[in-house]
Amino acid sequence: MRATGLPARVSLGFIAGAVSVLVFHQGAWALLYFAKLMPPPYPVASLPPYGVPQIVDFCFWGGIWGAAYGCVAPRLSIPYWLSGLLLGLVAALAYWLVVLPLKGQPFAGGWVWQSMLIVLAIQLPWGFGTGVILSLFRIR
Repeated sequence: MRATGLPARVSLGFIAGAVSVLVFHQGAWALLYFAKLMPPPYPVASLPPYGVPQIVDFCFWGGIWGAAYGCVAPRLSIPYWLSGLLLGLVAALAYWLVVLPLKGQPFAGGWVWQSMLIVLAIQLPWGFGTGVILSLFRIR
């Protein structure tokens, strides 16, 4: 299947990002869980204010990032897997520099290197997976 229009790129990017959360993000999380560095993967604790399970929230935001990536990825001159890794890095930076402060937590998580490496160990595989999955859709 080839997708060329903007609506198709946005939709397929969303799907790629959400599926990558379920496979790559949570797969990396599972490896960290087995190393006793994280709680169990696929968390279902409800998040305020609507009580949405955390894994659904992860998939939603992974999909939003994937939708944006789906718009720009065809214009990049590097392979999807590499641009996906960059996507994961950008998402990690946004988490450290925007999300955490908005939630009242320290900038960059207080620069605790173990926590920062864990974020990278989860976000980079997610970005890689998003790029690989999106490349399977042959977006041009």
